[in-house]
Amino acid sequence: MDNLLIRAAVPDDAAELLRIYAPYVERTAVTFEYVIPKEAEFRARIAKTLERYPYLAAETEDGILGYAYAGPFHPRAAYDWCAELSVYVDWNARGQGIGRKLYEALEDELRRMGFLNLYACIAVPEQEDEYLDSSSVAFHSRMGFETVGRFRQCGYKFRRWYHMIWMEKIIGEHLENQPPVMQIR
Repeated sequence: MDNLLIRAAVPDDAAELLRIYAPYVERTAVTFEYVIPKEAEFRARIAKTLERYPYLAAETEDGILGYAYAGPFHPRAAYDWCAELSVYVDWNARGQGIGRKLYEALEDELRRMGFLNLYACIAVPEQEDEYLDSSSVAFHSRMGFETVGRFRQCGYKFRRWYHMIWMEKIIGEHLENQPPVMQIR
């Protein structure tokens, strides 16, 4: 995708981002959300994220094809250098490298800001089924993440129990006198 532009998402992108997210809610166990959020709620989620973390959109002349964002790993101050990441790609544009480009740009921005540890919370099936496969784990592994934790049968969706794993990637040096994370641009 040579004409793909990675840019900062804004709350006004809510409708297009929600269009991308909705099939994941309706058809998969990738997200454990049961109900598609309303546009106003999604807009508020974007605005809240942008108070401290980057939120990116991948766009072509045809519109937004994917998005990725960071959020808090945990709200306590000692975790300020950690961020949890999420990425969603338009259902019909998967497998074209959009997720990789979004994650690379997101990682670059988080590194610039002074984040050190990146985390991904990923649903995994006991056995692959029509709602969930292991492609997200494979994607994160290719992006340099390693599995650091597993929670068994902690998510229930589509009358099935799914596991959840945490994957981690270290992107910065941990110092004795660690400078604070910079504000988002």
